[in-house]
Amino acid sequence: MFSLVRENIRIAFDAIRSQLLRTILTVLIIAIGITALVGILSAVSALENTISSDFSSMGANTFNIQRYDFDGNGRGNDDQKVNPIISYRNVKEFEENFNFPFTKTAVSFLGTRSAEVKYNSEKTDPEVQVYGVNENFIPNSGLEIESGRNLNYFDVQNSINVCVIGSDLKKALLDDVNPINKTISIRGSKFKVVGVLKEKGATFGNNQDLRVLMPLQKARTIFTNSNINYSLSVKTDNKDMLEGAQDEAVLLFRNIRRLNPVEENNFGLERSDDLINRVASITDTLSISAWIIGIITIFGSTIALLNMMLVSVSERTREIGVRKALGAKRGTIAFQFFIETIIIGQIGGIVGILLGILVGWAISSGLGFQFTTPWFAMFSAVLITFIVAILSGSMPAIKASKLDPIESLRYE
Repeated sequence: MFSLVRENIRIAFDAIRSQLLRTILTVLIIAIGITALVGILSAVSALENTISSDFSSMGANTFNIQRYDFDGNGRGNDDQKVNPIISYRNVKEFEENFNFPFTKTAVSFLGTRSAEVKYNSEKTDPEVQVYGVNENFIPNSGLEIESGRNLNYFDVQNSINVCVIGSDLKKALLDDVNPINKTISIRGSKFKVVGVLKEKGATFGNNQDLRVLMPLQKARTIFTNSNINYSLSVKTDNKDMLEGAQDEAVLLFRNIRRLNPVEENNFGLERSDDLINRVASITDTLSISAWIIGIITIFGSTIALLNMMLVSVSERTREIGVRKALGAKRGTIAFQFFIETIIIGQIGGIVGILLGILVGWAISSGLGFQFTTPWFAMFSAVLITFIVAILSGSMPAIKASKLDPIESLRYE
């Protein structure tokens, strides 16, 4: 049995070599379909991993109060209202009156996206983000301290000139020294570095490691724009308390906004798990699109492989007649063509998987996504190419096995 399989595999490779150009073209057709499937699924998976990791870092027991919902409704379209900014008075009133048990409230605002930071004679490009935050911002945002410490209540309440910096800012200015207790300058104000954040990475070109976090009150003395929009983040110690905390927060903020009972919220509220579910629905749609594109292309590959094997049977009619005359059974002849079809299909699948991973990696790298090995896409590709080979090889194998040996020997 094993010797027969080995012999059929040898014959299959000989046949493939004898019609090399046709085989290469068929392999490429199969590979294109698999490349489309694996490449798109890899890119979609990388997108999902990147966005999900960013949102999940906020914690499953965290929600945010912000100017708009995540979907961006109400951002000044003609048929939609514009929500007022969340002012400092709003956040201070919320912070003072929100007393739900076992919760921590973080207050923050983005001072600028284009600060220039100096250390001695060194300085960065004007691309550093500066945030004013309170002591709860780092834990509520899922950030971690790599060295040093977090900002504390005393720092925030007394507007102390201290700051926590991102890992990329450390590399740019303080890579050769211990950054803790070193003094940096931002817009003419000097700050002592008390902590360095763990590396977070970039999302959609937004570098989250090139930033400075300083006490909220101190930041307000530097960034005095009257239209600054603040953000609130509430974290509960227990996920089971999240719904109650969220309901109370909405009620309190509606009172702060002076909304009557029939008015809609003029602010947004988002939970990290809601964002993750929304992203998952988007990526599911993209995955379905990838499967549709891949299946259409692979259907063409099936026809191409079927056509190649039918032509191969016609060209090798005399060979089949000789083998039958020497005692080969119908099952042996059919198995020979099945093996040949499967080998061609798997070669095309392997080439397609490699090209698909390369395409997925290139897209992920270009867009700053977190690339992960697409195991599901690879397994699916192997299975699909095997099914393609079975479907494409069935008719030629049956046709070859049914050839009459006498008629086959007469074939020219």
